Amino acid sequence: MSDVKTFSMFIQLKHKSLNVYDAVRELTKEIYKASMSLPTEEKFNMVQQIRRAALSVKLNLAEGCTRRSALERKRYLEISRGSVVEIDAALETVVDLNYFKIEDLKNIGELLNKCFAMLSKMIG
Repeated sequence: MSDVKTFSMFIQLKHKSLNVYDAVRELTKEIYKASMSLPTEEKFNMVQQIRRAALSVKLNLAEGCTRRSALERKRYLEISRGSVVEIDAALETVVDLNYFKIEDLKNIGELLNKCFAMLSKMIG
């Protein structure tokens, strides 16, 4: 992770100081980079779906951390974690279709496992 800790957008909120947020930012960035290598015929299917799921992880984590109700916060974190699982399933299809070899996705796989574990711990 290059400048994740040194750069932040406009609103300084608690979630931006969490290690899980750093991991999710890195995952989102890596998903976007990898999706650029998918075939052009997947531009409106697989690419958009994987990117949407990556954004969902990040956005639901951010929004969930701002919720006062523990129950509501937990729900957003569960949605975020569900999107991690969605990315995993989509990447399995990417490998099944021989768009990538599993070795090419090693870093993303590690990030997926890390994010899943961290979100699970937050959910409790």
